[in-house]
Amino acid sequence: MSMFTVTDASQVFTFELTDAAAEKVTALIASEDAPGELALRVAVRPGGCSGFSYEMFFDGDIADDDHQVEHGGVKVIIDPASQQMLKGATLDFKDGLQGAGFSISNPNSERSCGCGQSFS
Repeated sequence: MSMFTVTDASQVFTFELTDAAAEKVTALIASEDAPGELALRVAVRPGGCSGFSYEMFFDGDIADDDHQVEHGGVKVIIDPASQQMLKGATLDFKDGLQGAGFSISNPNSERSCGCGQSFS
């Protein structure tokens, strides 16, 4: 697992990406039509059972104020509004008999719902 640190004038931001998550994202981007132009956007949006939900998608649009981290050739971008809620979070990927998928372990989350997709 690697930790990324992005420093700007106001604060230090860390977001971790496990090797398993980086490998899966790399494979998914490679299967897209424009693999060289895409990054993984991780965001927090209002909604869900507990108040906020995670959103992840491939994005070719990177704004000047987006925070960018890279691991194993995978670029992750996070918008400034989501940054506070994702500070210190870890993105992982599990593939097993109980199901496969990405998960975010977030130290800023006070509670989450049973589905695991929303938090507060």
